[in-house]
Amino acid sequence: MIQEKTQETGHSPVESAFKLDRRFSIAPMMEWTTSDYRVFARCLTKNTLLYTEMVTTGALLQGKNPERFLKYDACEHPIALQLGGSDATALAKCAKMAEEFGYDEVNLNAGCPSDRVQNSLIGAILMAHPDKVIDAMKAMQDATSIPVTLKHRIGLDDQQDYSIVRDFVGAVADAGVETFIVHARNAILQGLSPKENREIPPLKYDFVYQLKKDFPDLEILINGGIKTIEETQTHLQHVDGVMMGREAYNNPWVLSQVDSAIYGSTPLVETRFEALERFLPYAEQQLANGERLMHLTRHLLGIFQGIPGGKQFRRYLSENGHQSDAKINVLLDAIELVKQQQDKAKDKSNEH
Repeated sequence: MIQEKTQETGHSPVESAFKLDRRFSIAPMMEWTTSDYRVFARCLTKNTLLYTEMVTTGALLQGKNPERFLKYDACEHPIALQLGGSDATALAKCAKMAEEFGYDEVNLNAGCPSDRVQNSLIGAILMAHPDKVIDAMKAMQDATSIPVTLKHRIGLDDQQDYSIVRDFVGAVADAGVETFIVHARNAILQGLSPKENREIPPLKYDFVYQLKKDFPDLEILINGGIKTIEETQTHLQHVDGVMMGREAYNNPWVLSQVDSAIYGSTPLVETRFEALERFLPYAEQQLANGERLMHLTRHLLGIFQGIPGGKQFRRYLSENGHQSDAKINVLLDAIELVKQQQDKAKDKSNEH
């Protein structure tokens, strides 16, 4: 069962009780890696490092209710806050807020290619301004005692030389940064959507492997196109950690293998049904707090991917979960549909 209530927040630094082991993490993904999703991920894996969606410095410093961007459930540890911004002073203030809210790490986004954030000097465009990155990372490190890390691409637009990312990492490392999460694709700043930027520029895993060879004392994590635990284990022969993105969301059952295969500990759950049972108390509490069922169940749609009943599960939740008065019984009925489909599949197999 997911224990405890939402993380209590205050205005004095909270000493993190978690030692970060970044061998496996889930990428920050806008509108996907919400607190609800992260709690569900925690029903599948206890060791994986979780990241928030990117939160801009403007949202935290100029918004009326910054807490809504920062609150999370206590079960989500270890958890990192990803920030978007370029102003060193603003980022330092936000890094301090991350510490006060008990986050285990604060990360700067230098990889997002969308036009909207480019115009504010947020995301991948920062790779063209390494001095701004260095100033920001120094300010964030000075403002907090929790780890400050950087997520970035291997280059921008038509830059093809490995030396681009090598020199960028070297310059930022000189500022005291020790952990780099490298999306092994270029960011195309004009002409491609953010979605296309996750698929079209070719993956160059060898660039990230070479970074680890050239900077053996740095912690280098690899991100981009990774879909299986087997691929993860291959990458871990070359780098320090793997960050999985869309696959961890669309096919969350893959997370159930992480604790045993990557961390050598006992699996948290044995079945998909067990994972959903762990999530139910949290879902009921959120519904009691006024959250709509569809906001919770949209993160669960892929849990039965590729097995009997998966399509029926998704269809039932999609058709019934959006009602404003939908309650937990809709999710329970969807789970029961899967059990019925699996019983039918077993009966068929026994007939043969």
